[in-house]
Amino acid sequence: MTTTETPLDFLWFIPTSGDGAYLGSDELSRPSDPGYFREIAVAVDRLGYSGVLIPTGVACEESFILAANLAAYTEHLKFLVAIRPGTASPAYYARLASTLDRVSNGRLLLNIVVGGSAGELAGDGIFLPHDERYDHADEFFQVFNGLLETGKANLDGKYIKAINAQLGFPSVQAPRPPLYFGGSSDAAVAFSSGIVDKYLTWGETPAQVGEKIAAVRKATAGKGREVSFGIRLHFIVRETDEEAWADADRLISKLSDETISAAQEAFAKNSDSVGQARMVALHGGRRDKLEVSPNLWAGIGLVRSGAGTALVGSAKTVAARLREYQDLGIDTVIASGYPHLEEAYRVWELLFPELGIAPPRNQLRASFGERQVFGGGGHGGNLRVVAGS
Repeated sequence: MTTTETPLDFLWFIPTSGDGAYLGSDELSRPSDPGYFREIAVAVDRLGYSGVLIPTGVACEESFILAANLAAYTEHLKFLVAIRPGTASPAYYARLASTLDRVSNGRLLLNIVVGGSAGELAGDGIFLPHDERYDHADEFFQVFNGLLETGKANLDGKYIKAINAQLGFPSVQAPRPPLYFGGSSDAAVAFSSGIVDKYLTWGETPAQVGEKIAAVRKATAGKGREVSFGIRLHFIVRETDEEAWADADRLISKLSDETISAAQEAFAKNSDSVGQARMVALHGGRRDKLEVSPNLWAGIGLVRSGAGTALVGSAKTVAARLREYQDLGIDTVIASGYPHLEEAYRVWELLFPELGIAPPRNQLRASFGERQVFGGGGHGGNLRVVAGS
């Protein structure tokens, strides 16, 4: 059972469709750039984040290939990459997963993505109705898991047919890399109960998250299984609550009403995702109803699809809000902030100490034990703490 005495497992996000300082604006924006992704990955690896989520979609870099690249520049970081049933065969995905786990020395996590926009799914050759996609995914993972766990699989299913499928090399992690999954519909919960290791939710209110966790626990218990739980959130953490809320307002200060309307219309038109509908319902496209629960701010969801909420406040405030989720059973956080390189440092500097997360790996001593204050970076270096400082 998760307790608040156990530090949260904290992952970060690689913004493979681009990054920026203002939502809905091209000012201070950063285009998709593999060099920038490496900067983020190397930083969070050193700072002590356990892993990174690499998103999937037509607007994103391909997650398996990018993870293989980033693995070469990092030492400990795990990579949560996407499997989208229907975009390739389960046997091909099994080979990808096995090889990536081997070349990264066991640092692969797998994120099952069944949903998406209707247009994108059609472009990938997926035309099944919402609930039927989960029936297809169930057959897909019968083959995929069989290959990774035993090296062999056979299935004569309604959607998937595999005759004497084989996998040449086992993954480093046994019996296979962990499976993560998020989905809010009844069909998604039923699917997750029989297969996933960690169920993920977007950042809804604690009451809503508690209802989801209870539903998943009930479904998995009915199959004699247990799962753990994670939450996907953005963060705006500052030294004071007032500063954090000012920066939340700043993040959407260049966002026009027209851009909001266009984004909300696209969400309604292009997606049959229950989770996306729940995100939109939190704010209804309105700027005046963005704090949907204490310190839970839905401003990001005005234009961003998927995860659209942020925890906003001082480190103490945000840590208290996270403990509320932890008390419900959340043990993992997949976090992000804009821009992602700078905010990774802010979260590490301010929030990690409040959460009891260990300091950076292999951190070198900065002095012989005396407390020091930053001296401005001059030739004389830092200064010893003196009385009154």
